[in-house]
Amino acid sequence: MTATFQLCKVYADAGGTTTRMIEKPVAGSVVLTVGGAAAPPADFTLDAVTGKVTFLPGKIPAGGAVVRAGFRFEVPVRFDTDRIEIDLAQFQAGRIPSIPLVEIKP
Repeated sequence: MTATFQLCKVYADAGGTTTRMIEKPVAGSVVLTVGGAAAPPADFTLDAVTGKVTFLPGKIPAGGAVVRAGFRFEVPVRFDTDRIEIDLAQFQAGRIPSIPLVEIKP
């Protein structure tokens, strides 16, 4: 039996799948199911920095049980340039300038 699970999100398309480990879930947004039944929030703890969910003793899912999660998460980013040029004529026409961002990976 496994007591601790890492939250992850799977992206899939015709080219295959990519799995993203979730490291900054929004506290209070995590909803778990075990075998299709909702797991009460009192049954587990969440580390909002690492994205690890740990079931409390006596609440650990049975071996082979399917554990699923729904959640929101944050992605820390930084600007990829020191300067952003804005053309106000285009902005007034409803066009938003491109703002290059880079994800900050831990």
